Amino acid sequence: MTPLLLVLTLAAVVISAIAQRVAGLGFAMLLAPFLVLIFGPYSGILLVNLLGATSAGIMFIRVRSFVDWGMYWRLAVPAVVMSVPFSILALALPAAPLEAGVGFLLVLALAVSVVLHRGPRTIDGPGVRTATGLSSGITNALAGVGGPTVSVYAVISRWDQRKFAATVQPYFMTIGLAAMATKSVVDPGEWPVLSGWTWAALLGMILLGMYVGERVARFIDDRTARKAVIIIAFLGAVSTMVKGLINLM
Repeated sequence: MTPLLLVLTLAAVVISAIAQRVAGLGFAMLLAPFLVLIFGPYSGILLVNLLGATSAGIMFIRVRSFVDWGMYWRLAVPAVVMSVPFSILALALPAAPLEAGVGFLLVLALAVSVVLHRGPRTIDGPGVRTATGLSSGITNALAGVGGPTVSVYAVISRWDQRKFAATVQPYFMTIGLAAMATKSVVDPGEWPVLSGWTWAALLGMILLGMYVGERVARFIDDRTARKAVIIIAFLGAVSTMVKGLINLM
């Protein structure tokens, strides 16, 4: 990695960590397209899984008292069930059409969720939660973005923003580590080769972003944070789709 690319990567990590702390998600969605361009579709997603789980773990320490553990298990179990086989599938299939397809479906699902949210009806239940976990595990394994699907559920079920932001931290840790562990076992040679001080710098930028995000979050109410969740989810979905289309062309 050249010095310029390293600086850009560290800056992207800081910005993504700030978004994660403010909205409860966004780290992997904002960072994945950038790292994939540098490291390639497989090594880049592995790095995103690791850094995303790390950032979620750091934030979890701060918000653990608001975690809805019942909701966590309802989402995490089906997500892990899907994450393992689809992580293996991701190594065998071409990345570009997968990313384009996943991105398109996520954009469509987010658009529908926003429309449904404007109505009076709340959409929730065991089936909806299971479907959310299954689809989130699949998209995380294939394209490194499990957040938009959970965002769709948060919108249509009107999930309290504070509980949502806290509960998805252990959830992101779980699905990120599951996908990373599966891919590492199946093809350990895909890991990006980085020096020790580069790893330390990446961790330092996550901590810096969390610190700044902590300060920014004090001035943002729940309604604004929910809007940020939707915007970040759309950005992640669109960037995934565009990246896949560019690679196809």
